[in-house]
This record gives sequence, C-alpha cells and structure tokens, in this order.
Amino acid sequence: MSLLETIHGPRDLDGLSSAQLSQLAEEVRRFLITQVSKTGGHLGPNLGVVELTIALHRVFHSPNDPIIFDTGHQSYVHKLLTGRQDFSALRQRGGIAGYPQRSESEHDVVESSHASSSLSWADGVSRAFEMSGQDDRHVAVVVGDGALTGGMTWEALNNISYDNTRNLVIVVNDNGRSYAPTIGGMARFLNDVRTRSTYRTLHVGSRQLFDRLGAPARAFYRGVRGGLHGFLSRFTNNEALYSNLDIKYLGPIDGHDVTALEKALSQAKAYSAPVIVHVITQKGKGFEPALADEADQFHAVGQIDSETGESVEIAGAASWTSVFADEIVSLAESNPRLVGITGAMLRPVGLHKMAHRFPERVLDVGIAEQHAATSAAGLAFGGLHPVVAVYATFLNRAFDQVLMDVALHKAGVTFVLDRAGVTGPDGPSHHGMWDLAVFQVVPGIRIAAPRDATRLREELGEAVAVEDGPTIVRFSKGTVGAEIAAVRRTVDGVDILREAETKDVLIMTVGPMAELGLAVADRLAQQGIGATVVDPRWVVPIPSSVIELSAEHRLVISIEDGVRVAGIGTRLRQDMRAAGVDTAVTELGLPDEFLDHGTRAQIMEQVGLTPQKIARDVVAQVLGSKIPVARQEREPAPQDQVDAEN
Repeated sequence: MSLLETIHGPRDLDGLSSAQLSQLAEEVRRFLITQVSKTGGHLGPNLGVVELTIALHRVFHSPNDPIIFDTGHQSYVHKLLTGRQDFSALRQRGGIAGYPQRSESEHDVVESSHASSSLSWADGVSRAFEMSGQDDRHVAVVVGDGALTGGMTWEALNNISYDNTRNLVIVVNDNGRSYAPTIGGMARFLNDVRTRSTYRTLHVGSRQLFDRLGAPARAFYRGVRGGLHGFLSRFTNNEALYSNLDIKYLGPIDGHDVTALEKALSQAKAYSAPVIVHVITQKGKGFEPALADEADQFHAVGQIDSETGESVEIAGAASWTSVFADEIVSLAESNPRLVGITGAMLRPVGLHKMAHRFPERVLDVGIAEQHAATSAAGLAFGGLHPVVAVYATFLNRAFDQVLMDVALHKAGVTFVLDRAGVTGPDGPSHHGMWDLAVFQVVPGIRIAAPRDATRLREELGEAVAVEDGPTIVRFSKGTVGAEIAAVRRTVDGVDILREAETKDVLIMTVGPMAELGLAVADRLAQQGIGATVVDPRWVVPIPSSVIELSAEHRLVISIEDGVRVAGIGTRLRQDMRAAGVDTAVTELGLPDEFLDHGTRAQIMEQVGLTPQKIARDVVAQVLGSKIPVARQEREPAPQDQVDAEN
C-alpha cells in the first residue's frame, strides 16, 4: 500500500515525518500525472501546489479552518488529502468535479472557479467568525499571482486592511503565471521579488549564520527576522506594497519545501491578524513535458501520454476557437483599426495568432474583464475597433461595463464569446448559458450566433463593421460541425435551411442548434407534419422576416443553448405579439438551474434537447388538436407508434 492510500483525511498527515512528507509529495505527483493523463483536466496548476497543500492541511484544521482556493482548478491535491482518491471519472458524469464542490465534501467551501473572488469570500468568512465569537477558527485562502491582476482582489485587500484583527492567512501562490505568464505591473513587482539577489542572499546568509551559533541564536533570529525583513523591504522598496496596506508580509518562501512552508504558515496563523505569505512555486513541477511547455505549462490537458505528454486524442475537425483565430488575423490584415483584447487567456480564446502577427495590436489586460470592456470603449472613442475575446461565462462579470460604458456611449466594440452554451466537464461555473438572456437587454446590442465555420467567418466580418454600438459573436466549445447550407437567404439576412410544402411548424434555431432543428424537422416529416427551419444568424434583434414567417405557420418553436428564461425564444414571442402575430410559440432551451458536469450530449439529453423528445412533444400537440395541421399526406400514426419510432 502506498503512503497516499493511507491518507483518508487531513489529520492522517499529522504524524508523518519529514521523509514521509517528501515521499507523499512524490506519490501525489505521480498519481496526478497518471490519472489526469487518462481523463484530462488541470494538470500543471496542481503539480505546482503539492507541498503547499500538504502544509496547509497540517497547519490548519479543515473544515473548522476553511481553506479557500482561487481558483478551484488547483484543488486536486486538496481533494486527495480529504479522502477523494478515485479520479477515474474526473470531470465526468458521476465522477468528482474539477473544482471544489460542496456536495462532495465538507472541506469544500467555495465552488466558484472564477478568479479573483477568493479574498472577498475570505473577508466575509473571517469577519463572520470574529463577529460571532468563533475566535478559535482561522481562514486560509490560496490566491495565484494571476488573480492579483483582478480588481476584485484589491477591493477585498482594501477592506481586509481596514479591519486587521481577524484570523486570516492569505497565501499568494506565485508561479509567474495565471493561465499563461502573468502580465502587468503586479507581475513585474512579484517577478522582482522572486529574482532579487540582494534579499535572497541576505535572508539565507543571515539564517545560516544564526543556525551555526546554536539554538539561542536561532531563537534570537526568529525574533529579529521580522525587523530584518522590514528593513530589507524598505531597502528594496517592493514588499512595502503590502506593509503600506497594513498587512503583515512573510516571504518569499520556497513553495516546494514542506518544512519551510509549515513554519511560515504556523507563524502567520499565530499572528491573530491578516497575514500574506508569499510562496514561490513552479507550475507543472515534476513533469518535464509540462515544464517544457512555454504556452501554458499544461494548465489544462486532454488525454495525454503520461510519459511524453503527447496528446492521445484523435484529431478531429477544426475547433470553433481555431476558426476564429485564423479569421481575426485575416480581418486584421485588411483592417488596421482592429485591435484584440483578452483577459489572461490569449491562447484559449484564439488571439495568440493575431498576437504573433500583430504583437502591438493585441492587449492582455489580465484577469480583469470589467477593465477590458471599459478600456475597449476608450479604444473605440480613439478611433479603433476593439475585439474583446473571453469565455461566455466570464463576460457576465462585466455586464455593467458593457451596458454603461460601451452601449450607452454607442461604442463600436465586438465581444467574441468562446465556450457559449453547454461546455461539459468544467461544470456549472463554466457553462456559457446566460449570455443570451443577460446581454440581449442591453439597448442597441446586436448578437450573432454562427451555426458553422462559414457563418462564423461571415458574421465576425459583419460584427467588426458595426461602429455605432456593441456586437457579440458567440460560439460553442469543441469542434465545428458539418457545414449546413441554406436553401435561400432573406433580404434581412435570415437563412432558410429547410422549407416544407405545408407550413405547419416554424423552427427557429440559434447557432449550432441548427443541426438539432433539422433533425426534428426530419422526424416531423415522417409524421406528415411540415416544418420550416430558419437560422436568423443575427438573433438580436430578431429579424423582421422571422416575424413574417411566424405569421405564416401554425406553431413556432425556438431552440437555443441558453437559459429559456428571458432567452431568444422569449424575445421572439414578445416581438410577435408586438407585431400582432398570435401564432403559438414554444420556447426550448436550458432550465434556469446550475447544470452539473458531464458531456455535452449527456446534458442535452438531461434537459430534453434531443430530436426524439422535441419531435414527440410537437406531435403530441398536433394529435391533441392543440395545433391544427394545414394538410396531411396521410393520417397521423397512433401515439404508441410515434413513441416507438422516436
């Protein structure tokens, strides 16, 4: 039995020797490399926090002392040490989540996997402990250096420093990277601390000197170390940043030395006030292929070879991201006013090729979506056309800026939303299912949802040509489906994908849901029900030709991969009523609930967005005489036969 297999909870760590802790760290790394290689997941970040997580659980007594991770993708080691060692179905239906999840363990406190929010959580929890007399409880929060680029972190620090009597330890996990290398002034500051020879030489040299003088001298050293550190901080004019916030600072500490980490964390815990422990770690530590990966050090991987790091997944069709990456470069070559903006995710959102081709025209603002949106408004005022590329779920954080800074000022800014709709294995915080409902209420906004690669290129070009307000182009995660040609295009740009002889049902699809709409139409045709399928291309505002087509049919169905509540179907219904069209409307989409992790197909089946389910419901409406059919080629089949066929 391995040492790791004997760890069923954090207190099993207490009796381990220094040698055993080193052995455990090696076993954890080998476990992560072996298991995550099979399922995919966040490998690099977790390899970097092995010793840190062990030390945290030895010093703090979770769950009495909550440990909060920012972001949760570095919590795999935490899961292992809290009794969750079955990684065979990591991020799969029925398996453990890729982020902290309260339903899994009492040791998981914060489920959000969005960066820069942890210090606000920690501020609230520690303040609650103080106000309710729970003085024996501490809060430890692990925040990456990349998260320090987010404004919410500094809002929290401002409040934490105002009331500095709480049991709060802030661990800055500094590896010089968020997803990719961290950028900005804070990154320069931390890099200077990491690499400064003066501090490190004096600190190590003084410690070695006092060690040689024996135990009394070591005790004296511990007493003066704070003063020495303060002197060096002022001498080098860097750590003063934290002292100016009136927060105690310890570090930098070797993040792969469990003994040093325990000492620093124990000292911080005993301080009875907020303390920042600056820990230097190496993302991807222990796995040479990760360390050699300059792009993101295996931040997130698919299935890979556990020895070489090479992907073992079969290459398929082009991804939505790759199509965008190529097209934005093409557009930038012909339009010098285009500039790209991203929030610490240059490669994941596909702006890396533009950055390589036009490095002076791509801005990485760090984990700061709010700043990205408002800065884009300023760029537009200055005569440029910004393209802000982020994950769909991350733009939620910048709603006010899109509303008040971009739209109110009629700024020509294009937002490209990757991972829109159901994303799958990363769970509820990463499903991009709210953007259609949230952003369609912004006055003057225009939203495009391409169904295939050709339409993505086409609609992106149309979006960046708009100069009097914000535009959004949204697309899914994963590979692009087959090209779906239109039968014809209306004068206002709506693609008719299928026209039936009998105008019984109009199916309006949003983006990649076109394939589903066509499959539903095929099944309805088998029952003698004629269905017209349309792709508006631009779903906000609803094109007038869709309203006109609605008036010609007896039932309208909208299918979208966003929440039904306040979705595109709701907008269609309202616009139809405003135009005096009283055709019945059925809005299909995602329920207004947090959807667990699983494959896209599993989740779509769970929520009833399958050809079988939709066609069966439509046939039931028709057979129930709720909706008269214009003309039948034959008598409808009995309901039991319909169910069997579907």
